[in-house]
Amino acid sequence: MRKYLSWLAVILWMCLIFYFSHQPATESSELSTGIAELIEITVEKVAPNADFITENFHHLVRKNAHFFIYLLLGVLLLHALKLNRIGKYRAMGFALLICVLYAMSDEVHQLFVPGRGAQVKDVFIDSAGATLGIIVYSIINRLNSRIL
Repeated sequence: MRKYLSWLAVILWMCLIFYFSHQPATESSELSTGIAELIEITVEKVAPNADFITENFHHLVRKNAHFFIYLLLGVLLLHALKLNRIGKYRAMGFALLICVLYAMSDEVHQLFVPGRGAQVKDVFIDSAGATLGIIVYSIINRLNSRIL
């Protein structure tokens, strides 16, 4: 049962990525602007003297979203593969390969969405996020096995 739930989590997360990528540029921009404004308000409360440039921060929010969404995809994929008793390094390779291929297909998908386009640098950001997620998951998994 755990195997099926882990794969369900992977599929649902990929659907969420697809959903965000399918948003036209105006909707996507509104979402990231709203998040950036919420963070800006929080920062102003915590550090009222901070010099904050919203336009630069908006770009940073968008790129970090790519990174962290794929970080979690890497973790979910590696977990699902490990539950299927695939060897450690093979599972890591498969998880990264699937993440990179999905990131590439995601950028191609955006070519067909109004106002959106494909960016190679986003594939690199996505891949870096997935790589970090896979590495962190592996380290935590190794530490857990030593403790238990």
